[in-house]
Amino acid sequence: MLIGIPSLLGPQFLATLRAMGHGDEIAIVDGNYPAEEQARRLIRADGHHMIAVLDAVLSVLPVDEAVPEALFRASVQGDPALADPVHHEMEAVCAKRAPGHKVVALAGPDFYARVKAAHAIVATSEPRLFANIIIRKGVIHPPETKTT
Repeated sequence: MLIGIPSLLGPQFLATLRAMGHGDEIAIVDGNYPAEEQARRLIRADGHHMIAVLDAVLSVLPVDEAVPEALFRASVQGDPALADPVHHEMEAVCAKRAPGHKVVALAGPDFYARVKAAHAIVATSEPRLFANIIIRKGVIHPPETKTT
């Protein structure tokens, strides 16, 4: 256990987040996603739901500010115009942890191709369908360069 670090972020999970560089992406996927087949690096988050994992990740991982879009979610039946309640929950977590970043819905093939290219995939036990999100890592600015 560590002070200020969510306990569901275990050693492998933290090491993977720390190893990611600016612009690398991590996908957090539901329990139905074929994560083991598609992952370059697989992190198991068995027993945890997607929203809790998303909140924990965004509590320690900076979101990329150098691009107009850095958060991407799956779409219901591949249609970006459709959203399920889990997508609204994702948006609420992202609004709290990464204000100013919009969650972009991607069509099925675009989303799945992006997941396959991700630095890592986190496989959760989330039972809801299409409960998948991709986060593009940003940077942490040195204190002397912060603008107010």
